[in-house]
Amino acid sequence: MADSNTAELGKGKRITGGDRSTLADDLRKRYDGGESIRSLATSTNRSYGFVHRLLSESGATLRSRGGANRNNKKA
Repeated sequence: MADSNTAELGKGKRITGGDRSTLADDLRKRYDGGESIRSLATSTNRSYGFVHRLLSESGATLRSRGGANRNNKKA
């Protein structure tokens, strides 16, 4: 869920400096808690790519892609 700080950062606004590091820390905690990148992007009105980049910059260990493995052949 978005807190009051992320609500103040409107869609399309450039986020730099302290605001960026604060947002990165918040998103990393939520991602480590189990939220998906897509849900974080939706709740913060940011793109998937922005959230992914911010998590990578913050040093978060990104989870592998979910869903079925297309190349898994049954014997």
